[in-house]
Amino acid sequence: MEPILNYARRWGAPAAAGIFFALWWAAEAGRMGPGPGPGLDNWSGTWPLVLMTLAIGVAVWQPIISLALTGLVLIGQLVHLIPPMYANYWAIYIGSFIALAFIAWTTQGRVRLTAASANVLFAALMSFLMLSWRYGAGVGWFSQTGGDSGILLRNGWQLFALLITIAAACFSLGLLLSLYQERGGLSRARELAERTLQATEVDLIVEQERTRIARDLHDVLAHSLAVIAAQADGSRYLSKDQPKAVVGALENIAGSARTALVDAQRVIEGVRGDGGDVPQPQFSDIEGLVEGLQHGSLKIQTSESGTRTELSGGQQVAVFRIVQECLTNALKHGGRGTAVRLHFNWTGPGLTLHVASEVASSKKAQPGIGGPQRLGRGLPGMRERAHLAGGWITAGPDGEQFRVTAFIPYVTDVDESAGEDMVEEHRLMHNDLQVAAAGDADRND
Repeated sequence: MEPILNYARRWGAPAAAGIFFALWWAAEAGRMGPGPGPGLDNWSGTWPLVLMTLAIGVAVWQPIISLALTGLVLIGQLVHLIPPMYANYWAIYIGSFIALAFIAWTTQGRVRLTAASANVLFAALMSFLMLSWRYGAGVGWFSQTGGDSGILLRNGWQLFALLITIAAACFSLGLLLSLYQERGGLSRARELAERTLQATEVDLIVEQERTRIARDLHDVLAHSLAVIAAQADGSRYLSKDQPKAVVGALENIAGSARTALVDAQRVIEGVRGDGGDVPQPQFSDIEGLVEGLQHGSLKIQTSESGTRTELSGGQQVAVFRIVQECLTNALKHGGRGTAVRLHFNWTGPGLTLHVASEVASSKKAQPGIGGPQRLGRGLPGMRERAHLAGGWITAGPDGEQFRVTAFIPYVTDVDESAGEDMVEEHRLMHNDLQVAAAGDADRND
């Protein structure tokens, strides 16, 4: 149905014009005036028929010209340039109302209102031209008793009502077709919106499931690999008298576990659901982060000790995110102008990061990294970052400051002669990793 209406909306007016002209030519072929044979050239209704046919034909593409052609017929008859209508072909006037139907169907707003108003005026002029003794003289339907004033007062309203009824019917038909097509268009738009919404909902469900799977994979791998690395390191330093092959195997186990941690972090956080790589921050980006927050937001003092050592890609992401979280929470809970000290210590077996931020007296009891009362999402997130990078983190209030300390071990192997202090540090790291993993498991439960 819809394709048929679309075709008729475009080509219906020319087709209707052709049918209108053919029917009138066939109906009046035997009464087209004197002469050797019937023909349009000697019929008094030729010009009204031709102009009304053109008015119908251009109604869709040029509605104003269509109205002008109807007006041309009526004005031409008023000034006696076009013969008036007679009893056998006065209904050519209905061509104006057929054109009105197509205008109502294919236009909107002012054009449609203009066409309706013009046809009301046309119906009044048609009534006068058909009844007046100067023009149609009642077209054979009405008695001329009493002259123009008598016949107009007596029968004018009847003829005008008839013409208005025909015009209203044609206008209503065009308007109903227009509303029907608009309703179909709205229905299709709604169906498209519903399909789009369903597709988006499916994508959201898939993305949520991917996130859940990534989180589960994160927790399982991070906990298992961190424990393996810590156990291997501890066993290596406590097994100095073992054969060299055993120590080497333990070194390989610890190194492989750390490398797997970094690779898992990179895969989980560095790839979107659609498979595209997401640019990850590096350690060098911390300088830009600090500069951005120093302009009217925080008073940040940075320092370093020791020789900077290369970190893996996953470890650089972890350090950047930890610093970012610390500075964000310092601004959130301390306010603008909060003093923050940021120190990077490269002298040990890994990078030790110290962050100390002021806690305003009115903010001491606020939750999150900036306050001691409640554990927000910031600290577990930072602990996870450090955990995945093979390190640990501590955080808590210290007088008028809130301190965060994070340790990220280097990827390179550690010298076996580090001594008992290094063994103790690795044991502490192992214990903290186990506590962190237990905390992660509790949170997931």
